Amino acid sequence: MDADEIQKRIREFIVETFMFGEDAEDLKDDESFLESGLIDSTGILELIQYLEETFEIEIEDEEMIPENLDAVDRASHFVARKCGA
Repeated sequence: MDADEIQKRIREFIVETFMFGEDAEDLKDDESFLESGLIDSTGILELIQYLEETFEIEIEDEEMIPENLDAVDRASHFVARKCGA
């Protein structure tokens, strides 16, 4: 799976799960989930579970940081690195 497909899937998950399928065009790929209030700490755990199951990766405790997970761009780059994409 290439990086574009990873990003597309993560974006779809965020829009469907946290935005309830509405206003997808309003979500910028570099927008912080936490700063925008889109996702809280519980939501980040949902995102982590989704990433692990969907992309068959294991996210270590020390990898659960905003630099890796706090935007569509950050999460997709992180997953691509983990998958070797």
